Amino acid sequence: QVQFVESGGGLVQPGGSLRLSCAASRSIYRIYVMGWYRQAPGKQREVVAQITNDGGTNYTDSVKGRFSIARDNAKRTVYLQMNSLKPEDTAVYYCNIPTRPSPWGQGTQVTVSS
Repeated sequence: QVQFVESGGGLVQPGGSLRLSCAASRSIYRIYVMGWYRQAPGKQREVVAQITNDGGTNYTDSVKGRFSIARDNAKRTVYLQMNSLKPEDTAVYYCNIPTRPSPWGQGTQVTVSS
């Protein structure tokens, strides 16, 4: 199974930006869909964004127009650019394969607070 290591989180003020990275332990060329998820305290994990191998993207309504997902198969990395961050975006962010999940990684903490 492929393993994922997420990074790039941190503390940011409302309105700020962060870019998350998800490094895979092996090639993701044949993984058609990759996704970013988040889990806020006391809430279930939810999918935030997905990207296909041919560039198709999908976002949950609450992040549309603010977040952008991208992938670089050659670098085995998936990115999540987060702009105009809000306090409600505070969560641990993970990446995984929506159709065939691997064990979850450690995630990366994003805290949006003034």
